[in-house]
Amino acid sequence: MNPGNANTPRVSAVWRRGAVLALLTVGLALLASSDSLHAAMLELLAASDAIIATHPVLGAALFVVLAAVSAMLAFASVGIFLPAAVFTWGEPLCVLLLWIGWVLGGALTFFIGRYLGRAVVRWLTAEALLQRLERSLGPATPFGLVLLFQLALPSEIPGYVLGLVRYSFLKYLLALTLVELLYALAMVHLGASFVERRAGIVLATGAAVALVSVTAFAVLRKRL
Repeated sequence: MNPGNANTPRVSAVWRRGAVLALLTVGLALLASSDSLHAAMLELLAASDAIIATHPVLGAALFVVLAAVSAMLAFASVGIFLPAAVFTWGEPLCVLLLWIGWVLGGALTFFIGRYLGRAVVRWLTAEALLQRLERSLGPATPFGLVLLFQLALPSEIPGYVLGLVRYSFLKYLLALTLVELLYALAMVHLGASFVERRAGIVLATGAAVALVSVTAFAVLRKRL
């Protein structure tokens, strides 16, 4: 199938995620390279740490909820909270919380697609993109293609589409957990590099994530 036909996933979805990642990466790198701005940012992070310390369970739960929402809606992003999360909880726990939130959000998108149907999904994402992807995906879609689909596109799209086409939830969940763990590790490392003022690592991590996403998208276009 020609990758330029109507069944090809719309490139704007990938560019949108790339733009958010680029803005976050460049912004953090600039902050990390400035003595005064980084010091001011650390003061804000310390203040947020003090607030979360008084409500540790609520703070962790709120971060998980924000991560879940960011996995469900195109305009939401939890990335701006990552430096504060890393500063407060450290890398391992932050990865776990972010991963849980993204997996929960992805699972919810799947159930919304399957049980609430097209009318709700159309309100949450692009109808034209849904129609194109539905013609290429179905219950018998190979797991490898679903894994690539999850890796290549913003997290809210695969769940809605695979729920609509009634793909196996367990297979989708496996693809979701694997891919979101990879992205959670990378994004938390980006946030930690900012806190430790390693601007070069911030840029390198952001570039690596973007490269993986764009490469996966290019392969997905050929496969579809």
